[in-house]
Amino acid sequence: MIEQVIEGVWWIRGQDDFLPDSHMYVVGLPGSEDFTLVDCGLMGKGEYKLDQIDKCGVPLGHVRRILMTHTHLDHIGCLPELKAAIPQAEVWIHSDEALAIERGDERIVMGNSMFESMVRGMFSIPKDAFQLTVQRNLEDGELLNLGGLPFKVVHIPGHSAGSIGLLHEGRGLFLSGDTIYADWAIGRYDLVSADPTQLKRSLELIAGLDVDILLPCHNRIVNGGAGPMIKETVAQWGPYLS
Repeated sequence: MIEQVIEGVWWIRGQDDFLPDSHMYVVGLPGSEDFTLVDCGLMGKGEYKLDQIDKCGVPLGHVRRILMTHTHLDHIGCLPELKAAIPQAEVWIHSDEALAIERGDERIVMGNSMFESMVRGMFSIPKDAFQLTVQRNLEDGELLNLGGLPFKVVHIPGHSAGSIGLLHEGRGLFLSGDTIYADWAIGRYDLVSADPTQLKRSLELIAGLDVDILLPCHNRIVNGGAGPMIKETVAQWGPYLS
């Protein structure tokens, strides 16, 4: 269930059930005592994710922040579970979605009314479950030091308004959230705050980056040689997003 991608980046696979569960990435050099969780997962997956973090050898007391690539339910669903176990961890979200979370506006979280009705029928979700304090509003171009590893915030809206990627330029490593996956797939663009025109621009931006390792939040990762696949994906989907 765990794979070390490079030193200081672990991949914890999502545990899909009736609904998809996003992958989680744990970022931080061993010995740094400064670890970041990138994305969380679906409701009820908190215990599994916490167990996997422990198997990475990362003490929960050294987790400093939980950084969201975006706030769809399959990414943020178990954030309250993780916060209960890691109360010191700050929550970092792009500014275009942080305000909605702080207000308790769950429209982006749920995606659309049909999905919300289905989910609320399957899970007992308390009112204001996702009304959380955001300690840091992320912006495009910010340079972050995550446990000794440098990452650049790349704002890539289209799948959602505040979707971001994290780029480690030195290793050509890109955490892409749900904007682009392996195997010529991209994120949905028919949900609340999604926009196909913005998604096309974001995909073109990603294609212009020097990406070798692609770490999306669903399905498989590409641990080397991702650049040509990314360019082919963008060329394939471009006509459908015009």
